[in-house]
Amino acid sequence: MYIATKLPRTSALFISALLGGMIFTSCASSDRSTNQALPQMAAPMAGDGAVNQLTARENSISQKAEAAPIARSRPQLIKKAAISLTVASVDQTVDAVSQIINQQQGDLIGLKQQQPKNDNPRYTATIQLRIPENRLEPTLEQLAKLGTVNSRNITAEDVGDRLVDFQARLTNLQKTEANLQKIMDRAGSVRDVLSVAQELSNVRQTIEQIDAQLKSLQNQVAYSTITLNLEAAVSSTSPQPALGLQVKETWNNSTHSLSAFSVGLLKLGIWLIVYSPYLLIFAALIYGFNRWRRTHSPRLTQTPESTSSD
Repeated sequence: MYIATKLPRTSALFISALLGGMIFTSCASSDRSTNQALPQMAAPMAGDGAVNQLTARENSISQKAEAAPIARSRPQLIKKAAISLTVASVDQTVDAVSQIINQQQGDLIGLKQQQPKNDNPRYTATIQLRIPENRLEPTLEQLAKLGTVNSRNITAEDVGDRLVDFQARLTNLQKTEANLQKIMDRAGSVRDVLSVAQELSNVRQTIEQIDAQLKSLQNQVAYSTITLNLEAAVSSTSPQPALGLQVKETWNNSTHSLSAFSVGLLKLGIWLIVYSPYLLIFAALIYGFNRWRRTHSPRLTQTPESTSSD
């Protein structure tokens, strides 16, 4: 009886172990097949979503750049100055300003001179100067010595944040350009190549625009602008010409008048010659009308004898 009951239990345990091993083996094989199928399904999706992955990478780079901004050692200022002077001679002051510009390694970017008029009898001039930023104060001091300072003004604008922003954006776009170039080299289908090429063209165009804005700001920071207004101290009056000049001017005017009168007479004679046939016909008509009038007038046809007999 003991042996009979022990054999069924042993067979039952053996069968249970065998079924468990089969189930474990099937689960392991299904997991392995699933893991092998996943990379094959993800491969086509990686080719189609290359641009999306690159965009996500660019956003992460931008966040890192914003988290760690570029350090600035000193403020980046765009300085503009304006100074107004009253001088003895505007022409001589303009020459002196040209010498100062050469000494300070600057440029003359604008000059406007206004001659005296009835409503504004003073001689004025406006000069636009471009000076290196570190030479602005010495240049203003030299300009102030050329005359009496009426007004002086200096303004400054800090563009450091804009420069940092442009530099960060330019760095990110350059990294994006390099990544797009790598993706374009790996792209297989024509559709992917065209898509990446379009994105690459847009990125390069944006890089050129930002680079131009960055260089413009850096140039404005490196060079300051000065607007110089000059005004003559007294009204400018023309000197009285000498006696010889007055005689010469009178002689020129008289000869010119005589020549103009002679030319006028010559033109009148030409007109008379051209219209002479019509003038002769008109004169003949007048002469014939007068003869006809004398012939048919009663008073003119009476003789002296008839008058005396009456």
